[in-house]
Amino acid sequence: MDITIQDYLNILPLIIIAAGILISVVIEMYAKNSEKILPWFSIVIFFSAGYYALFTVNSQSVLFSNMIVTGGTANIFFFLFCFGAAIVSLLSIDYLKKAGIYFGEYYILLQSAVLGMMLLANARDLVMIFIGLEQMSIPFYVLAGFNRKKHFSNEAALKYFLLGAFATGFIVFGMGLIYGSVGSMSIDAIMTKFGDVSTNAVFIIGVLLFIIGFSFKIAAFPFHMWVPDVYQGSPTTVTAIMSTGGKAAAFSALFIALSPFFGDVSFNIFKPFLSALAVLSMLFGSIVAIAQTDIKRMLAYSSISHAGYMLIGVTSGLASGTAGVIFYLAAYTFMNLGAFGIVSMLEGENDTNLKIDDYINLGKKNPLIAGLLSIFMFALSGLPPFAGFFGKYYVFISAIESGMTWLAIVGVISSVISVYFYLRLVVLMYFKEGNEGINPTVSNTALLGVVIAALIVILIGLFPGSIIELISTFVI
Repeated sequence: MDITIQDYLNILPLIIIAAGILISVVIEMYAKNSEKILPWFSIVIFFSAGYYALFTVNSQSVLFSNMIVTGGTANIFFFLFCFGAAIVSLLSIDYLKKAGIYFGEYYILLQSAVLGMMLLANARDLVMIFIGLEQMSIPFYVLAGFNRKKHFSNEAALKYFLLGAFATGFIVFGMGLIYGSVGSMSIDAIMTKFGDVSTNAVFIIGVLLFIIGFSFKIAAFPFHMWVPDVYQGSPTTVTAIMSTGGKAAAFSALFIALSPFFGDVSFNIFKPFLSALAVLSMLFGSIVAIAQTDIKRMLAYSSISHAGYMLIGVTSGLASGTAGVIFYLAAYTFMNLGAFGIVSMLEGENDTNLKIDDYINLGKKNPLIAGLLSIFMFALSGLPPFAGFFGKYYVFISAIESGMTWLAIVGVISSVISVYFYLRLVVLMYFKEGNEGINPTVSNTALLGVVIAALIVILIGLFPGSIIELISTFVI
């Protein structure tokens, strides 16, 4: 099949990031001050690829023997990954100096991880999903231990690598069983032969193993055990992209793999399993987060509960559920990036200023930072009219439409529990008198990244109907 100029234009976001990686390697090799050039170069290519992806969202095509797709939801994910990574680049400039890890290769690894996320989101074949997963995961393993002088960072990298490799084993074994029963790894071929293999035990086990492997990646209970330690030990800006872009990419791969089942009665086989993952993730994450004293660990358990909310939309098996999860991922990406961005700004040397009690009196010492953090906490807790409220609303509605009202009720209960630990931080910042707390020195570049994230969160909350309508246009 011949590739036209239009086809190359459709995959231009991938080409921009791939070319950016190669150019960044040359800059790192030959420029004396590459660590000053690469962050701004990365921001330019991320914004360029992200904007172009959103601009060409209607240019849908299937390329390379049905291996990848362009346009539609793939481009929406491209926008999330690239804009999220651009914000992380802004957050990282002064953070890396403060942490003593001011090296240019950080941005090369970040670009490589984003390329992997993009390959995951536009895959139309299980082989491409695997390639994208490895392209994303390997840079993350290195980035988790980027602060190699710190014991916790080395521990985070080792735990993430070992458990990530373990999860990949599940995925590959599942892919092998699917291939053995279908005879192909193409999603289109699986859909074509679905009627013949939907009752095949080997095929069902293969899909379950595939789901289990990606449950590690999305940090769903009980496959979450790596999350608190890795989020706490990794550099905070790395945790920001891992918990947002990495989670969104894993969900995009789950949608691709499960798409043959949606709308089919055989999907009911997986509903009890997915429902159990959703309920346990929501309740475990929300309840355990209450006991945390470290803000990064609190946000880590929060991430587990949010994975549970999103799994509600997957469990529904409806197009409205898929659209709701994509909307939720868009909101969650910028809410969490903003929250971790502020944590990275306030974090002191040697992992100081990371206790929740350190945020006492922040409202008086720096009203701007406290106000921005309050916006992200309100949004994460799901209070209206912020973006997080509408994300939960759409996935809960999809559960009700699929006849699983009880699952939506559990989600509401979990949301009520989570309000406590999010608003506790706001109460400490504004209403509690106590110790000296933090005397923040604000980074202008990081503040710019946080403000951009806050504006996007507010815009998503103000225009949820337009955004869900755009997403629903491309969800079949």
